[in-house]
Amino acid sequence: MATDTQSLRTVETVHEDPYAARARLTEAVRKVVIYFFLLIGAAIILIPFLWMVSTSLKTESQLFRYPPEWIPDPIQFNNYIDAWRQLSSIAPGLTFARIIGNTLFITVLAMFAEMFSAAIVAYGFARFRWKGRDLVFFIVLSTMMIPGTLTRVPGFLIWRELGLLNTYDPLTVPAWFAWGPAYIFLLRQFFLTIPRDMEDAATVDGANTVQTFFYVMLPLVKPAFLAIGVLSFQGNWNNFEGPLIYLNTTQMFPLVLSISFFQQSLSLEAPKWHYMMAMATMMAAPILALFFFAQRYFIEGLTVGAVKG
Repeated sequence: MATDTQSLRTVETVHEDPYAARARLTEAVRKVVIYFFLLIGAAIILIPFLWMVSTSLKTESQLFRYPPEWIPDPIQFNNYIDAWRQLSSIAPGLTFARIIGNTLFITVLAMFAEMFSAAIVAYGFARFRWKGRDLVFFIVLSTMMIPGTLTRVPGFLIWRELGLLNTYDPLTVPAWFAWGPAYIFLLRQFFLTIPRDMEDAATVDGANTVQTFFYVMLPLVKPAFLAIGVLSFQGNWNNFEGPLIYLNTTQMFPLVLSISFFQQSLSLEAPKWHYMMAMATMMAAPILALFFFAQRYFIEGLTVGAVKG
């Protein structure tokens, strides 16, 4: 009996459907091609980053050595400390702690403001019916096509008339008015995937609209909520034009503007790229760490909400 079963399997293997074999071969080739292009894309992104880290650990004499050295010898970890010491000597009072404090204050405050305001506006577009809702939503999305540079001059004039130049208000206050249409769109799409039965059940249990929003709806859209948090943190952390336009006092500079100020201060000397790359590496590190720990929610938040229009 066992021999007959083995013979039958052999016959089935010999007479395997050629279309199935061809499909498996096509799938294998497709995966190889996809992974090949993914590796190329990863190399394009990683090589400049690795070169930045490598340069940050070199001595000044190793910067322009040919052929280039990927692994410095000796490795200079002191570059990270010396860079901030030089910056403090150029701009007294602009210490590392102050720069990080300025950056975190702007970034965290603007991030929470964007998340909170975008969630409220998106919930209104997704759940409440009012005349002209779709038109207003279309207008909000249309603002994504307006280049940000066009609003710089009017924004500067408004804040100047309010007497709020050289303060953090121009960098944080607008975030409370849902200035991110992309965030509104993403959260609205996520809210639309949630059955209304969840809100009806909360209403039956005695919850009002505000309680339903905070205790029922927001926890259900946590992936999208955290995704826009990561995007907002990155955007505010790397914001250069805003601080450049509105801030004049060096002690108020965030990290990205401090690096630019340091580069301009050394423009008359030989380029100290090892110090510049040390600062740039420290600037990129929080973003990489944030994405590493929140990548699951980030990817889920960007994909799940796209299934319903």
